[in-house]
Amino acid sequence: MSATYRLGLYEKSMPMSLTLPDKLCVTSEAGFNFMELSIDESDEKLLRLNWVPTERRELREASADAGTTVGSICLSAHRKYPIGSVDASVRACGLDIMARAIDLAADLGVRLIQLAGYDVYYELSSDKTRALFAENLRRSVEWAASAGVTLAFETMETPFMDTVEKAMHFVRLINSPYLQVYPDLGNLTNAALLYGHDVASDLESGRGYIAALHLKEARPGIYREIPFGAGYVNFVSGIGTAWAQGVRRFVCEFWAVEDWRAQIDRAHAFIRAQFEKSGVTG
Repeated sequence: MSATYRLGLYEKSMPMSLTLPDKLCVTSEAGFNFMELSIDESDEKLLRLNWVPTERRELREASADAGTTVGSICLSAHRKYPIGSVDASVRACGLDIMARAIDLAADLGVRLIQLAGYDVYYELSSDKTRALFAENLRRSVEWAASAGVTLAFETMETPFMDTVEKAMHFVRLINSPYLQVYPDLGNLTNAALLYGHDVASDLESGRGYIAALHLKEARPGIYREIPFGAGYVNFVSGIGTAWAQGVRRFVCEFWAVEDWRAQIDRAHAFIRAQFEKSGVTG
């Protein structure tokens, strides 16, 4: 078996009107290797955590029918329900979301959950929120380890965890093989501009702990909804740096637009070309 990379498609690149079986079919037809499922703070997405065994089996069967898989979960629901919140009820909700997401991943055969790197989002960050975050992160990783599911931090757009180096503080603190880093290349590029370092050196600080890489376009100070090729992210360098560290899983992250199907094809062609330019073949 040759070592190659796997390229995933972020679920939100497709309109909400599509069913999950339809999204899996699009993922496969467009040439991606897997789909990354979204569990965000919306009521619709949170209801997925309540799926009964029959619903979970139906999604596994839909994956098989489409010839692809749900390869990872992007768990961004903790923006609204952070595990570092000073509000005990919000923390409890965040932990409940974490436990149920891990259970869902295990049932679906998903090995990797991307965590949003926030102690809090709609509150002010403080020493207390950081301490609460670390305390509840430790509990969460113990649950994940028991289920055989890896949690991995996304590097975000806020100062709390906008670099791999900052994510590694918590990875080393918890010191578990079930807590890794899943950086966002667009967010890292903006952080590098802000702090005056380069993306490659920041990625290097996570060597051995990077589970996957989000491939997202960005512009200075703008973190979302930039078409591939219209920003300033150096995908060739980022992909090459990650590949040299042993990273083999990547996900294209972008959001649905009116001509969403054509956008997916353009994104696929653009990113595959970046792999070729970086010397990576798959």
